[in-house]
Amino acid sequence: MANLGYIQIIRDCNHHCGFCSNPQTARVQSLETVKELVDDLVARDYTGVILTGGEPTLHPELHRICAYAKSAGLHVRMITNGSRGSDLPFMRELAQCGLQLLHVSIYSSRPNVEAILRGVQGTLERAEATLDAAHAVGVTTNINCVINKLNAGHLDQTAMDLHRRHPYVRHYVWNNLDPSMGRAELNRIRYASRLGDFELSLLRALRFLSRQNVSFRVERVPLCYMTEFAWASTETRKIVKLEERVVHFLDEKGTVRQTSWDHCYAEVCAVCSVRTICGGLFDRGHGYDQAELYPLFVNKDRIVSQILHPTEG
Repeated sequence: MANLGYIQIIRDCNHHCGFCSNPQTARVQSLETVKELVDDLVARDYTGVILTGGEPTLHPELHRICAYAKSAGLHVRMITNGSRGSDLPFMRELAQCGLQLLHVSIYSSRPNVEAILRGVQGTLERAEATLDAAHAVGVTTNINCVINKLNAGHLDQTAMDLHRRHPYVRHYVWNNLDPSMGRAELNRIRYASRLGDFELSLLRALRFLSRQNVSFRVERVPLCYMTEFAWASTETRKIVKLEERVVHFLDEKGTVRQTSWDHCYAEVCAVCSVRTICGGLFDRGHGYDQAELYPLFVNKDRIVSQILHPTEG
């Protein structure tokens, strides 16, 4: 198993995304508390840590945090909005301290849409510059994209545009909006899309990336909306591989250890052939319609084999 733990090191952020599930606060982890959480992941025999926020590059001890996690034997990753990473000396120092993989959040390759979603102008240009800076200093780059109402119809265009401009990006994560917390809950009518709104766009994006031999994963999307690429569902992969996920939140949630998926299912899901490996519909915020779910009658064992034995398919 290759379990990765998440640590929120800061809740402050310099962007104002209308669908953020963890809005900014003044809370911040000290270097000593982060060390304790890193040690916890090591004790759990985790292989890596993902530093997140807020915006983790705003943490004053970020370089020391990366260095400690690396010295503890963890693969060090970070999720960022890309606002500071375009500074090449800053990125080089992070790489020297132990940062190995950078997840840059980009929601649309259309600058006007990205600016609306971020609440800040010029974010796309800086995020793409961060990709280039990370690549220049040897840090592996991934792109994270939150699926929402404003980008649902052009996910494929975003994938094609970003791949053309940054062909070195190793991996894409498509993460359906969580409408259950923070600003996302308050603004779910504006940002939570219908599943059908992004089904074809997501399919075209995944087909494109597949043709380019670029890897990808999809989170919070039920298998009936990604049948052709069911093996790429993060939840399905964890169910099949019996993996867990630990998140050390910097708020009242504290430490959350996730070993099962308590998402929503419709009555029709009971007859679905992949029900036992599907994460279902993440709908704690009542942002989606269970009537959109429908049963599949496909070979579950083939999906399991694609996950456990990818080179045989």
